[in-house]
Amino acid sequence: MQTSYRAVFISDVHLGTPACQAHHLLDFLKKVETLKLYLVGDIVDLQEMRRKAHFPEVHRQIISTVMKKAREGTEVVYIPGNHDAFFRQMSGQVFAGIKIKLNASHETCDGRTFHVSHGDEFDQMVKLSPLMLAIGDRAHSLMLKLNGWVNGMRRLMGLPYWSFAGYLKSHLSKAQQFIERFELAALKAASGRTVDGFICGHIHFASFRLKNGKLYCNDGDWVEHCTALVENYQGELNIIHWSEQPRWIASEPRDSLEWEGKPVASE
Repeated sequence: MQTSYRAVFISDVHLGTPACQAHHLLDFLKKVETLKLYLVGDIVDLQEMRRKAHFPEVHRQIISTVMKKAREGTEVVYIPGNHDAFFRQMSGQVFAGIKIKLNASHETCDGRTFHVSHGDEFDQMVKLSPLMLAIGDRAHSLMLKLNGWVNGMRRLMGLPYWSFAGYLKSHLSKAQQFIERFELAALKAASGRTVDGFICGHIHFASFRLKNGKLYCNDGDWVEHCTALVENYQGELNIIHWSEQPRWIASEPRDSLEWEGKPVASE
């Protein structure tokens, strides 16, 4: 498995919560080298920590490892999301070598330009009722608890990590519809900009979509899927899953096709 990249994008880590797959992320950060590391929002879940903080030593080690990378020359950019929105007021500042920005522009080594943001700005374009949001939050919390229980059992049986939450998402029509609407909203926003595409997170579903020459890239999450978006030294973008058995799960589509039925996705 390749471990050296030009750029790495991760989001939706949710440090401070039991759902964070912290051991897998720490292993990823320690083994992977990159010139640029983009933290694309919801890295620390300040929103959930107001209710109940869960911050074991492995969570602290993740922060220390990121800061160490910044000290040793990796360009680290932190783009706060909706769960760590408090840090948005610090945009433009540099903390321990980590640049805090509301969004960023990333140029691949083959000359393409991507707008990078957390993605929660598209929530207004795929808006749900407050009741549906409340139901969705409760269902998602339950799904993450089941995900933890299932993988606890798998560890006892000597089996590798498997995203039970991701499996449910990919088989629920309502979840699939929401994901597709979100992707369409991001592509619509990209079509109005002089960029080659969008890179974001937020919906915990790593995928690529290519439409009318604009490339949508979602780097996924580290509570359900343990995925990152990476750029190699040829400028190619890929999605990688990292747990006991790291593997490539998607490569960017090369043909500029019209909208197809399903994205290249993480599960």
